[in-house]
Amino acid sequence: MRGLKDRVVIVTGGGGGIGGATCRRFAEAGAKVAVFDIDEAAAARTAEACGCAAGAFRCDITDHAGVQDAVAAAEAALGPVGALVNNAGWDVFRLFKDSTPEEWQKLIAINLVGALNMHHAVLPGMIARRAGRIVNIASDAARVGSTGEAVYAACKSGLLGFSKTIAREHARHGITVNVVCPGPTDTALFAGYKEGAGNPEKLDEAFRRAVPMGRIGTPEDLPGAILFFASDDAAYVTGQVLSVSGGLTMAG
Repeated sequence: MRGLKDRVVIVTGGGGGIGGATCRRFAEAGAKVAVFDIDEAAAARTAEACGCAAGAFRCDITDHAGVQDAVAAAEAALGPVGALVNNAGWDVFRLFKDSTPEEWQKLIAINLVGALNMHHAVLPGMIARRAGRIVNIASDAARVGSTGEAVYAACKSGLLGFSKTIAREHARHGITVNVVCPGPTDTALFAGYKEGAGNPEKLDEAFRRAVPMGRIGTPEDLPGAILFFASDDAAYVTGQVLSVSGGLTMAG
């Protein structure tokens, strides 16, 4: 895809499944990858797999000042940020009536406030350079709801509205903002969700039957859509939401 070579890209949650797969694909395309993760060792493993044009940066996305510092460190090491992929997330399976305010606060802090912090850190530089690509990873739970994920779905729905607003505010600055919504994907996050439901094998089979393509997604299914939105091939695409779900969600 055009425009990815030498582009500095931050991927949050880069030490995990979708994040790691995305980092590696960016590296293959010639981008310089800043792997952000609260787990520094996981970030380092991904950066090593990406090769020499990558760096690992510990970042707690819920910490506004810490995010500013991590972005500054990434730019000092790799150059001005050209693209941001907000991928980091956290979930817990719990019916809303059984959930706690402490869980709500953690879900909101990671899944919504974390993305706000990252935007706040990279937007001034992108505005000054009049160029930038932002790809926010939400969830099909934001589009259709999902039992046991009320607050998570609320956060991801909020991210959709936020993304479209930022897309409108900064289109004139040459910045695009788009959203990728994964469906059920075989990651550690999804495994924890199934365990919380109490019957992971049954839930796995239910998802499999519900997906028209007949399988659960893999982390490698996501980078193609993410890289497209981060590339110059998507220079005239902004404020859009794309599900990558094997057809589980079909929204036009």
